Amino acid sequence: MNTVSPLDIQASRLWTETLAWLSSHSLQIAIGTAAAAVIVVVLLGIKWLGRRICRTDPTHTHWRTVVGRVLTRTKLWFMVALAARLVVGYAQPPQVVAMTIGVLFIVAATLQAALWARELVIGVIEFRAGELDQSSSLGSAIGIIRLLVTVAIFAIALVVVLDNLGVNVTGLVAGLGIGGIAIGLAAQGIFSDLFAALSIIFDKPFRRGDTITFGTMTGTVEQIGLKTTRIRSLTGEEVVMSNAKLLDQQLQNWALLERRRNVMTFGVTYQTPPDMLARIPLEIKEIVEAQPLGTFDRCHATTFAASSIDFELVFHTESADMADFMSVRQAIMLGMMRKFEELGVEFAYPTQTSFTAGPDGKAIMPYPEVQPVKRVDLREGE
Repeated sequence: MNTVSPLDIQASRLWTETLAWLSSHSLQIAIGTAAAAVIVVVLLGIKWLGRRICRTDPTHTHWRTVVGRVLTRTKLWFMVALAARLVVGYAQPPQVVAMTIGVLFIVAATLQAALWARELVIGVIEFRAGELDQSSSLGSAIGIIRLLVTVAIFAIALVVVLDNLGVNVTGLVAGLGIGGIAIGLAAQGIFSDLFAALSIIFDKPFRRGDTITFGTMTGTVEQIGLKTTRIRSLTGEEVVMSNAKLLDQQLQNWALLERRRNVMTFGVTYQTPPDMLARIPLEIKEIVEAQPLGTFDRCHATTFAASSIDFELVFHTESADMADFMSVRQAIMLGMMRKFEELGVEFAYPTQTSFTAGPDGKAIMPYPEVQPVKRVDLREGE
């Protein structure tokens, strides 16, 4: 004896009700189909607009490009599911058909939302990263970050779809949570460096080719990777630093340096007349301004030191190049030496002079006066 399964009965019922609905609501179905077609055409136009936005900015340097990339990820099956969900109430379908359309819409909307979220997150990361050299370590790291974002977003989407389909996802969520905690604890150092790499992408404290100073080390950034940054020091060796440790300390980035400031101190002897002391800043100003890259800031007498009257000179070199800076500094120093020799001003150096006091307290010469020797011509006595 042949038995009919419940699934066959349900399928037969769905087919019968669908045929009856098609024959009795043909006009409503036609109008609903036309409305759905219009909705799909509008969504296709929005997707076309997103592609046009991306074509107008191939370098991805504007926020509108991120929005355009999100729009281009809109899928046709989502458009059809959305249009059907919007017009299903007007066509008055059977309950089974309406429920089927609702389930398909939930699945399609969840997957489409995951695609949009993935494209938005990746687009923002790439926008903040700027124009990366795909052969560089950070360019390769973007691929790994894209993979991690994709896995995380679609895992969430899968849980949402199963939950809306009536599946008990409590055990699945608990398993994913415990597994995530275990992986996080095992790879704590890797994830800290990964998030540090993301901080470098978003905050941009330095880029490839920048000269930076951290701690007592100064060097040029050669590669920014997912876990480490490679820096070529001034002495030539390559320094490999963990991204997390590198960002935990104070950094000085010399890439945006436009000019260099220099503070120079020098001293002159106490025998320099006051009028000459007042003239020295004016003479030095002329020396500094005679340099094409030199900009005078100030020059003042600052201190009565033990064996000198000290001056402080502040000037700027209108170039970030260290060679230009040192050339200007040397030219100013040589100019000062020539001018001081011309003016009779002596540079001071650490000295001590002893004076002998007489019984009356007045200073006397520290050596006896030498009497002139009378010259005698022996030929006169002959």
